[in-house]
Amino acid sequence: MNVKAKKHLGQHFLTDENIAKKIVEGLDFQPYQYVLEVGPGTGVLTKYLLEKPTETYVAEIDTESIEYLKLHYQKLENKHFTGDFLKINLSDVFSGEVAVIGNFPYNISSQILFKIIENYQQIPEMVGMFQKEVAERTAAVPKTKDYGILSVLVQAYYDVKYLFTVHENVFNPPPKVKSGVIKLTRNRKEGLEGNEILFKQIVKTGFGQRRKKLSNALKSLDIPEVLKSHAFMDKRAEELSVEDFINFTQEWKAAKN
Repeated sequence: MNVKAKKHLGQHFLTDENIAKKIVEGLDFQPYQYVLEVGPGTGVLTKYLLEKPTETYVAEIDTESIEYLKLHYQKLENKHFTGDFLKINLSDVFSGEVAVIGNFPYNISSQILFKIIENYQQIPEMVGMFQKEVAERTAAVPKTKDYGILSVLVQAYYDVKYLFTVHENVFNPPPKVKSGVIKLTRNRKEGLEGNEILFKQIVKTGFGQRRKKLSNALKSLDIPEVLKSHAFMDKRAEELSVEDFINFTQEWKAAKN
């Protein structure tokens, strides 16, 4: 049987086996027991994952793909199909830590990254292919045009490494843009404990008007009086590191207590 790529699911099937191997080899496969592949399609990554010592699960919502995988990869027992990655409760499926991998649908890229952040305690690492622009934004550093909300929020929990670029001609059907493969390695920054909601609020509000100094950009928030003349407030969001945002959040919380 053949699997037809479905536009509404954002499917573009990778056809280059060498690239598939490179993506899989991006994972360390230790010390965790499980790997969850998101959107396996026709199994171009799955076949290499099943050669590894870890236990491979797949998150797939396309019934045609599921039937294809069951037919061609019998190592994938029925229990290894978990459904919609964005909706599953990882702790219900996995008794321990689980790495995540996939050629992710472009239309839910950010949602996938935020799901990983929300479950950072259970996800030690991820290797994934995204639209190149999203991959670059995730890995971006301060004082660059790509650095923004996504960069800061992901890098608060993971070290991000841009691995390589993938061109359009190795997919069926070819996407209209290039892709980028990145690796996330868990390294949650100190100072987030109990401050995560405020941290995210400051980051999102600060970058909401990224060309303005934070003294203006954060006006809609209830800034503690003692922090209004803080050096942080004289900067633009794009000039500040992840640690700068975390430290300012800690000071804000302390000023409110």
